Amino acid sequence: MESDSLGLESPAPTPSVLVAREGVRIPVPGGKLIEELMGRASTASEGFSLAHMVAPGGWTEPPQTPSFGELTIVIRGQLAVEVAGQQHAIGAGQAIYTAAGERVVYSNPFDEEAEYYAICWPAFSPDGAGREEDAPVESSPVESSQVEQAP
Repeated sequence: MESDSLGLESPAPTPSVLVAREGVRIPVPGGKLIEELMGRASTASEGFSLAHMVAPGGWTEPPQTPSFGELTIVIRGQLAVEVAGQQHAIGAGQAIYTAAGERVVYSNPFDEEAEYYAICWPAFSPDGAGREEDAPVESSPVESSQVEQAP
């Protein structure tokens, strides 16, 4: 493993310059769009990944405990993020960081779709996401009335 300028360990060196010319769509159920701009699928970068996402209103995903840290930056709409049993509403212009190994549930219980970017390090991988595929989505329902709207 090597350390980058932030002291973060990454399994492989990241080139000093990466240019995202075109994203790679990552198929997921539930109507959510994921377009990876940089990362394992698009640029073969293992040190970090950058993805553009659009989650429709009413969308939710199963709980996950990823092996990577994730910084999520909302640019339109809102997301509900449950970490350690606590709900957070993240609105446009706001961000949330979740550490590797933290159990998290992302959802959009609101009417408006949410558009956001996620930066993961090391880079996102389906195996590293730690999704609880067998857990019913209803196991952690989030109603918009349960989440304080972002300012």
